[in-house]
Amino acid sequence: MAVLEIKKEKEVVYIYLNRPEKFNSFNREMALELQSALKNSEQDESCRCIVISGNGKAFSAGQDLEEAIDPNGPGISTIVTSHYNPIIELIREIKKPIIAAVNGVAAGAGANIALCCDIVLASESASFIQAFSKIGLIPDSGGTFFLPRIVGFQRASALMMTGDKVSAQDAFLMGMVYKVFPAENFIEEVKKFAENIAQMPTKALVATKELLNQSYTNSLHSQLSQEAVFQVELAQSYDYKEGVNAFLEKRKPVFKGK
Repeated sequence: MAVLEIKKEKEVVYIYLNRPEKFNSFNREMALELQSALKNSEQDESCRCIVISGNGKAFSAGQDLEEAIDPNGPGISTIVTSHYNPIIELIREIKKPIIAAVNGVAAGAGANIALCCDIVLASESASFIQAFSKIGLIPDSGGTFFLPRIVGFQRASALMMTGDKVSAQDAFLMGMVYKVFPAENFIEEVKKFAENIAQMPTKALVATKELLNQSYTNSLHSQLSQEAVFQVELAQSYDYKEGVNAFLEKRKPVFKGK
């Protein structure tokens, strides 16, 4: 059975983690396949949005611990530096909006992969767990970078040290999740949301993503300067002209991502 299921519908690429019998826990094969799928989606010019989700009851339970302790396995160093770190960097660097559709439990690296995406949508049955302290490890996959910026230092520290489970609704209240949908129509709601994002002015969304990335390290002056650069560039785009004309003509714009 393939460790990923990949579908494309209406300019959206859906990447489903597909080890449901293992709650979509990551092994080397799935981590490397996800890297390849993300790269392929970036190179696909007809793709204007990427969705990462999971098949079965879980989004991802994180690392497959049987592989982690296997004396013949890749080892923790390779797992962190060659499996997870490239995934996090790809998600942040790819010039397309990426949505995490959290259909069930997202634990450990699974939670942090979701949280580094541009937008997180969750099923009511979803939950988030910084499970690392339960086995004597620290949060990896960018968890110590993203979570405190999302929920604040004290709350992130507590969630990481206790390993407490956070429900979808509590994750929404903390700002970890943008929207929560009923479990019974989660897939349909995700598709509607993703298709809407795919019809937006993609170049502007990508520039927004890049500016958000830069905001982690830029001074206010640098950020304002960079905003000006992007704004001037986008003012020459097809989508800007279409958006303005549609507004003046009181019609819905038809963006092309150009």
